[in-house]
Amino acid sequence: MPSVPVDRLQPGVFISLSSLGWLDHPFLLSRFRLSGPDQIRILREMGLKTVEWDPARSTAQPLSEPVVAAPEVDFGGNALQSMLDLKRQRTETVRVQRESLARCERLFEKETTGVSDILRDLGSRPAESHGKAKVMVSRLVGGLVNADSVAVHLVNMKTKEPGLAHHAMSVMVLSLLIGKTLGASEDEMKHLGIGALFHDIGKIEVPARVLRNAQRTPSEELFYQAHVGYGIKGVASIPTIEVPVKNIIACHHERWDGQGFPNKLSGTNIPKLARMVAIANRYENLCNPFDLKTARTPAEAVALMFKKEAGAYDPEMLHAFVKALGVYPPGSFVLLSDGSTGLVVETNSKELLRPLVMLHDSSVPRNEALLVDLRETDLSIQTALNPAKLPLDVVEYLAPRGRVDYYIEGSK
Repeated sequence: MPSVPVDRLQPGVFISLSSLGWLDHPFLLSRFRLSGPDQIRILREMGLKTVEWDPARSTAQPLSEPVVAAPEVDFGGNALQSMLDLKRQRTETVRVQRESLARCERLFEKETTGVSDILRDLGSRPAESHGKAKVMVSRLVGGLVNADSVAVHLVNMKTKEPGLAHHAMSVMVLSLLIGKTLGASEDEMKHLGIGALFHDIGKIEVPARVLRNAQRTPSEELFYQAHVGYGIKGVASIPTIEVPVKNIIACHHERWDGQGFPNKLSGTNIPKLARMVAIANRYENLCNPFDLKTARTPAEAVALMFKKEAGAYDPEMLHAFVKALGVYPPGSFVLLSDGSTGLVVETNSKELLRPLVMLHDSSVPRNEALLVDLRETDLSIQTALNPAKLPLDVVEYLAPRGRVDYYIEGSK
């Protein structure tokens, strides 16, 4: 970008301070459009003689002659100090946000380890595993049922090959999100959570070569579909298993249009909770397939389900799911109004269009990446981006492991 003397700046000129570290200037962002003379005065007080500017993003051109300011009392020192104090407050806010995300990642990993133990022991200790599942789900549901809003956090997984437990955990989280959005009762939420945890338990009996094969032969497809029956068999020895939970296992591959399996049920003949898990399961499989090269971005997955596969799902539930995740679900690469590239890492059900975004800035280490809460700025999302069309270093900075997993929390 070309440079321009600070004395020739005026509101409307889009400047970049990327050559400075984020903590070396008092502004929230390193690239922004000047909105008033106070910002120009601060640049002078920083001792800058020139700054880079972007003609394409500017709504005004630099002045042809420097502005000669009339002598006046210098209040700049206090103004600059005030901005630096505000910057320190924002830095502390970012630290707290980063710690919150890290806490959610730890909770997700802890819960997933518990799910792995439950699924592993279900065959040998069915009653005990069922009891552990009920305790886990009750804990998660308890934080959601009376919450005014739900925060959806992107979890940065430590493995690209998570296995059945991680899939079960993700489907449970997404199913509970749908249930919460639709106003499901506490008992329904508990059945929903347990059913989602157990929905694919039958896949333990299906060889990996069949599960991973995207081009199955007719006989392999029948073997794959048999995982539903294996799942029902797997929980048959649990005397206290609830009917809604069994129905989720039995019907999570049924389709609203009657083209699913194993019984080709349609419409409201499909049990209510199974319809929710069907949506969550499909979204999770689109975002996290066995071959991550074929993975859809969250925005792509939502669009595909809503525009091309809508006939497969309960329309009301699909709308609720899209509403709960938002147009830019966590995990979406986005272009902001200032030209920055970022990754949505958290949404809140009350303000879905103004999520928490991690910004790409090569001058800042990834573990210190700037988090911007769009609720607190005048920035906005311009559009979702396809990571396949972004430079590799940008994608690896924002999403180094490529998976999309969520943890949800209720808030008042």
